[in-house]
Amino acid sequence: MYEPIRTKSVHTMAEPEPDFPHRSREEELDIRLAGHLTALLTVTDELRALTPDPALDEAAERLADQVTRLRDGRAPLRAAPTAASADPAHVAALHQRAHTLAEWALVIATSREDAAATELTAERLEAHAAGLTVGV
Repeated sequence: MYEPIRTKSVHTMAEPEPDFPHRSREEELDIRLAGHLTALLTVTDELRALTPDPALDEAAERLADQVTRLRDGRAPLRAAPTAASADPAHVAALHQRAHTLAEWALVIATSREDAAATELTAERLEAHAAGLTVGV
């Protein structure tokens, strides 16, 4: 009356096969920190073009070094700054953007317990906060 099924059912669950590489939490944090630092470097380069300052030059180099370290020796791509005027409102907006990016990077650097990145982002946070008060 009943004959047992001799073939596999099409309804059985297949063994899950990972079809993509998984990253560790540390790798994900490295990627996020490198992204925030690269964005901060872009804004810093923009500020350097508008308001030349040796402190910004040094900060840009230190940011580039940190991104290179986090990306296993691959240097960040750096875009040429736009041809904008040094309007105080624009400079203040750039300082505000840099301040926000430095905050985000500081949170991740602290979470990773990365002393070098934490120190650098804290310095940039203070510098851009000072830049915001100068423009007022």
